Amino acid sequence: MSAPQSGRLVAGMVGGGAGADIGKTHRYAMRLDGKYDLLAGVFGRDRGRSAALAAELGIPADRAYGSYGEMAAAEAARGDGVDVVAVATPNDSHFEIARTFLEAGISVVCEKPLTQDSATAAELVRIAAEHDAVLAVPHCYSAYAMVRHAARLVRDGRLGPVTFVDVEHASGWAATPLELLGHKQAGWRTDPDVAGFPSVVGDLGTHAYHLLRYITGLDAERLSARLKTVVPQRRVFDHATVQMDLDGGVPARLWASMAATGHSHGLRIRVFGERGSLEWQHEDPHHLTLQDLDGTTTILTQGISTLSEDATRLTRVGLGHPEGFLEAFANFYSDLAEVLRARRDGTVLDGKLPGRELSFPTGRDGLIGVQFVEAVAASHAKDAAWVVPASALPELRKTGL
Repeated sequence: MSAPQSGRLVAGMVGGGAGADIGKTHRYAMRLDGKYDLLAGVFGRDRGRSAALAAELGIPADRAYGSYGEMAAAEAARGDGVDVVAVATPNDSHFEIARTFLEAGISVVCEKPLTQDSATAAELVRIAAEHDAVLAVPHCYSAYAMVRHAARLVRDGRLGPVTFVDVEHASGWAATPLELLGHKQAGWRTDPDVAGFPSVVGDLGTHAYHLLRYITGLDAERLSARLKTVVPQRRVFDHATVQMDLDGGVPARLWASMAATGHSHGLRIRVFGERGSLEWQHEDPHHLTLQDLDGTTTILTQGISTLSEDATRLTRVGLGHPEGFLEAFANFYSDLAEVLRARRDGTVLDGKLPGRELSFPTGRDGLIGVQFVEAVAASHAKDAAWVVPASALPELRKTGL
């Protein structure tokens, strides 16, 4: 790993090549707070195109690798090797790539879903712990300042006991058969061998479920799900509705769709309690709406002085200047940097790494997401029968796996 005196953390990337929006997003987010230098990578299977992008990004030629295996071995052997690698590839490749770096003792940020099944996801969590590496999953919506404030309000009991949660990630980006028109993203996201047949659940449903868990601190005890293919000729499910009983029997509903005609991003959550409710929408992330028992509505704006420290520490600019998706993604990387730097430099307090109650999603969050996908698929296969996710089983809650 890189030497303590180097200041910035050294990052690498696998995937995220030319034309891949998620690769650009990771790179922008790393740069925003000046805490990372991207100095190594493999940006696609085509070695020439990968090398060309690496050169454009200012990566030294000897650290523009031909394969992730070559990269892991070389970087682990360097005194100034990468501290963390972002895996921004299609779903079916996550496990092998992440495992290779974790086994080399290199921390990993892996796109969701973590893997295609819970057995391999659990294995990645175990490998990370065995090799003293960090495994993180960028459910970046949890890094919006107003989401952090919402979580603080719920966790501190400001709404009273939670009585119902409604969350949706209903996007219309694939409301037409783009995959039949040569659309690259639609091509692999609707390929069951790459994305898994409940594609919409792994792609969008896991984000919605993590947002629910993050804000409320509650997990699904059981669920009943129905999957549907809305767009004709599509080979995967593109629409999902899930009823849930959360911890303590709290009812919840989740809707995920990539075929919600006319919708843009479509991520929204509403949390209802005995004393009040809140609502946050991704397309207006600067605001958080609160309502009390009498229906009085209060709209909180990012940057006001009365917000929690969880929100204010993630606000970069003054009141009235909206922040958005890239800033939230950068917040994820900033929280991660606190832990990576402490591990790298040995700056621990009382033998403990820096930690916050509300911080970045870990490999365990990624595992719970995969277990959620499996439970949804199992319920659908049984005509929406109630299913207990593996994450809710007592023996697995004790181990965290």
